[in-house]
Amino acid sequence: MSHSRRLIILTGPTAVGKGTVEAALRAKHPEIWVSVSATTRAPRPGEENGKDYIFLSNDSFNQMKEAGDFLETAVVHGMAQYGTPLQPVLDHLTNDALPPVLEIDLQGARRVKKHAAELGLEILSIFLAPPSFDDLISRLSERGTESEEQKKARLQTARTELAAQDEFDCVIVNQTVDSAADELWDAIASGIETI
Repeated sequence: MSHSRRLIILTGPTAVGKGTVEAALRAKHPEIWVSVSATTRAPRPGEENGKDYIFLSNDSFNQMKEAGDFLETAVVHGMAQYGTPLQPVLDHLTNDALPPVLEIDLQGARRVKKHAAELGLEILSIFLAPPSFDDLISRLSERGTESEEQKKARLQTARTELAAQDEFDCVIVNQTVDSAADELWDAIASGIETI
């Protein structure tokens, strides 16, 4: 199997630092391509459309979903829809660069893994975990972008996600951003060597 038929899935609970770790990884390894997810949630301060997420209305998201334009979709935290646009991933798979990285939630990861064989893909699944649940609570509070109700929903989802980490090929504990980014690169690089 060529490198171009492998996908890297990165999953982890809310506020674990997936985006921050990915940014550190790309700073060290700019050749890494990370899929930009679409979402119906509102942008957080500083987020850019097309860079951090593709921000869509519910109607636009549902039209894309009905047209088969997503690799996977999920309603996350019971609040907003998220999905991985299919065409950019297919475009990236046609070249023989490093495997694309999908940062997706647990539901999305399960869907992609379930359909991997029919898509002709090999999956390396990586779970980014916090040092402790208390650390996750602190990070979510420090972020300050969610209401109390949203925090409660996100932490409930996080408990479910943390309980599923054994489903993944590799678990990386985000003690520090740099060490987690280095471990993520090591996992990607060692996965490539086994192809």
